[in-house]
Amino acid sequence: MKLNILKRWAIGAAVFCAALVSLNSNAAGQTPAANSAIPSTVPAAIEAAIKKAVEPRLGEGGKVDAITKTPYSGLYEVRVGGEIIYTDEKAQFMFIGSVIDLQNSTNYTKNRLDEIQKIKFADLPFDSALKTVRGNGKRVIAIFEDPHCGYCKRLRKTLQGMDNITVYTFMFNILSPDSVVKSKNIWCSADKNKAWDDWMLNGVEPKLASEKCTTPNDKIFALGKRFSISGTPTIFFADGTRAPGAVDAKSLEEKFASLSK
Repeated sequence: MKLNILKRWAIGAAVFCAALVSLNSNAAGQTPAANSAIPSTVPAAIEAAIKKAVEPRLGEGGKVDAITKTPYSGLYEVRVGGEIIYTDEKAQFMFIGSVIDLQNSTNYTKNRLDEIQKIKFADLPFDSALKTVRGNGKRVIAIFEDPHCGYCKRLRKTLQGMDNITVYTFMFNILSPDSVVKSKNIWCSADKNKAWDDWMLNGVEPKLASEKCTTPNDKIFALGKRFSISGTPTIFFADGTRAPGAVDAKSLEEKFASLSK
């Protein structure tokens, strides 16, 4: 998300304040329950005023998707793509950062992002993914990866040591023009999974694909953009939540354990 606002809005101190804002309910000596941090709807007039003030400052193509009122410090949550920013009722100030409850260290911004960035896992186009099954395959994840992504290669090595897992890999080409070429060559290989692992784990170049071979590259690129995926790897779990980056085996096991409860 590009925010072209620094010249017109004074936000330097606000970035820090947003990360350590004191919640209104805390001032009364109470710690908000988890569900009390759910934003509420906004009157149409206020929503229109905030949108009118914010959108011109988001840069080219910037669009406000939703505005809700938070239960903390009079802030309004403004959703822009897969990101959250905050403003006041008059849209005079913008707050960029995480709202954290200092009493219990709850990161309300992260919790909200996890909620709004959830996907319907079952609706993923699995026929457009590479599929690897180890053991009974009961633990299922989907990963968006770029063939030139170093962190993706690190994650791939981590997954090699895990059992009872099914991995769907969507080749999401965002790092270089050659990513598109590599993905096509891998997709058009006789053994797609082997070609992918050979490249990601051992640096073995896939054979050049026939010009007639078609790929789901464009469809997956559009899907990744719709999901607001800005980096690779991005992991999606069966509950629809996501985790960016080369997550380690311990963290993956902890997530799988939480899903089995």
